[in-house]
Amino acid sequence: MPPFALLHNPVRRYAWGSPTALPALTGTEPDGTPQAELWMGAHPSAPSSVSGPDGPRPLDELIAADPDALLGPDTVRRFGPRLPFLFKVLAADRALSLQVHPTRAQAEAGYAAEEARGVPSDAPERVFKDRGHKPELLCALGEFEALCGFRPTADAAGLLELLDLPLLAPWAAALRARPSAEVLPALLRSTLAADRPASAELASVARALTHAAATGGRYAEACAAYARIAGQYPGDPGLIAALLLNHVRLTAGQALYLGAGVPHAYLRGLGVELMANSDSVLRCGLTPKHIDVDGLLAVTSFRPGAPDLLAPHPIDGGPTGTAGGDYSEQEFPSPAEEFRLSRLRPGATAARIDLPTPQILLCVSGRARLRAPDGAELTLPAGASAYLRPGAGPVGLTGPGAELFRATTGRPHTAR
Repeated sequence: MPPFALLHNPVRRYAWGSPTALPALTGTEPDGTPQAELWMGAHPSAPSSVSGPDGPRPLDELIAADPDALLGPDTVRRFGPRLPFLFKVLAADRALSLQVHPTRAQAEAGYAAEEARGVPSDAPERVFKDRGHKPELLCALGEFEALCGFRPTADAAGLLELLDLPLLAPWAAALRARPSAEVLPALLRSTLAADRPASAELASVARALTHAAATGGRYAEACAAYARIAGQYPGDPGLIAALLLNHVRLTAGQALYLGAGVPHAYLRGLGVELMANSDSVLRCGLTPKHIDVDGLLAVTSFRPGAPDLLAPHPIDGGPTGTAGGDYSEQEFPSPAEEFRLSRLRPGATAARIDLPTPQILLCVSGRARLRAPDGAELTLPAGASAYLRPGAGPVGLTGPGAELFRATTGRPHTAR
């Protein structure tokens, strides 16, 4: 494989996806169906492919055939013979399911338990599809709405009191009087288990949210988002869980990091998402899929508080690149070892990109050009991406007016 190769990426079509956002990014014609995610990487369920002399080959097969060459010996030593991250463009027109990701230890224990019980890997009730954890980072490409983490206790109680419903009043009082670590698990269990609210009760919540959104005030914007959720998932008890979470609005270039135990849902917008290469998810509503209430409560962090929005930090060179000319790069800080995300703005003067680790470059606007040491070139228009093989650089990058995102492995944690 040359130092870089154009990726051919699968599009995942889920009901919550946008019919137009991904086609607009990639310059393709919409076909009228929802296009939810563009996957870039080597996940076995939907790997990217690379063109070769014998036709396209899936990236996971290429890596499996020669992991040291495609990943680099250091990445293989740290993560095994697989690309440790999965890169996506996510395009949501409606809310995704409320979900929580386990820690690595919880994922390993859950996977082993389901294997021991003989739960088939494709069974609807299967929760732990692999042994990995799934930290993730999302950076908005425009306005983006999400739910993230439990509201501060008094804030959650105030919202429930505003809605003024018999279903919610006892929980508001409990949040005022008792520790959130007691009340929140009990509320989720009551909401999601067999004694969950009736459809008529959930319809009354939806009406109250619509009224609160129209009335204005402190919670109006959040109530408008919750009312949309209620319209998208009528009768879904996950609506009550959603009320407990912070409503977040990102602007282009702002990001969220989601670690283990943090309940969250993306509501609408276009963004780039980078995560560990795992599918460990426990759902807690806004979905027809299986909900394991006991498993969900076991992995959820019930610590309330405002979410931290990430702003990128300027970097100059560093372990994955050396700046030159009018090139600039900003990194989104995260504690994840599996991945690192940065935003690049190349200029007319070639910047040298060193390749100590495997990388994926995604162009989101303009047009960028890569140049290998042997003179080979690759042009990346908006929506296109390339895989950069470690040890084959340095590679030149130009592209005045272009904007790219770079996904690569994170830095090893050091003992303190």
